[in-house]
This record gives sequence, C-alpha cells and structure tokens, in this order.
Amino acid sequence: MKKTLIIAVFLLLGNILAFAQSGDEKAVAEAVEKLRVAIIAAKEPDLLKLTSPSLSYGHSNGLLEDQKEFIRALTSGESKFTKIDLSEQTITISGDVAMVRHKLIGDTHNKGKDPAPVRLGVFTVWQKVKGQWLLIGRQAFKLV
Repeated sequence: MKKTLIIAVFLLLGNILAFAQSGDEKAVAEAVEKLRVAIIAAKEPDLLKLTSPSLSYGHSNGLLEDQKEFIRALTSGESKFTKIDLSEQTITISGDVAMVRHKLIGDTHNKGKDPAPVRLGVFTVWQKVKGQWLLIGRQAFKLV
C-alpha cells in the first residue's frame, strides 16, 4: 500500500511538472511570435515589453547590441525587416530560462541599402521575470 501511494505521488508530480512545462513552452512560443511581429512593426513600447534591460543581441555579421541600441536601430529604420518567417523552432526550458532555436527566412530593407533576403539560424535565451518571458540574449548566424 505504501509503495503504491509513493508511486502514485511521483506520477502525479510528474504530470504536474509536465503540464507546467508545456504551459511555459506555449508562453515562450507566444513571446517569440510577439517579438517577430514587434521587430517588423518597429514599435518601441512593444520591443521594450519583450526584452530585458540587460539584453545582448548578436547579429550574424558579428555586431553586438544592448537593448537600447537594438531598439534604436529598429525604430530609426537603420535595421528594417519587412518580412520574417520562422521555422524548425525548438524550445528547451530549465527553471526560469528558456532556450529557443529556429531558422529565420526574411527580407530586410536597411537604411541606405537595397532590399535583401536573409537566411539565418537564430539562438535566443529568454528569462521568466514576474511571470513574463523576456529576451535576454540572441545570436544569429548565416545559413549555408
């Protein structure tokens, strides 16, 4: 009887943890989608809500930006995405940290440059702060 009760408790705890993680995975996926839309729209309030003040944002060309510079580049049009499609996304969660990988296929029209297609691999790190997932790190690399 005691052994059966212990097994039942472990099974119940496992189900609770699995449910909580799947809820977090959904919330992270929603945050990624909101960021995709916010980058295209280039609206400062939306970008501020989705990113951490300690953001480290790495571009595929090696450029590294903090939150302020990342948002300034988007809102000024210096960095302008006109289309972003994400695919092959995976989300791994460990406590209050989520790691997201995906492919990004899109179009840019950066200030002073002709429109250009981009094909990137992207790795992002998100942290759950006060119940909200915030982007704290991002690194992109060119796909071959």
